[in-house]
Amino acid sequence: MIANFILVLCGVFTVFCAYKDFDWFMDNYKARPLVKLLGRNGARIFYMVIGVLFIVGGFLIKV
Repeated sequence: MIANFILVLCGVFTVFCAYKDFDWFMDNYKARPLVKLLGRNGARIFYMVIGVLFIVGGFLIKV
């Protein structure tokens, strides 16, 4: 139950930060290779998809 909530919270955070295009989120050293590979908008879309998958996983996975 707690793990599901944390997964949903992480997904919402990821989608929100990618949607708002926060520099501190997209310029992070871990995100830089993805931004270089896909471009900034491509990386934002990728992170939004990952965030949605986290949210869906949080609701579907039974822990």
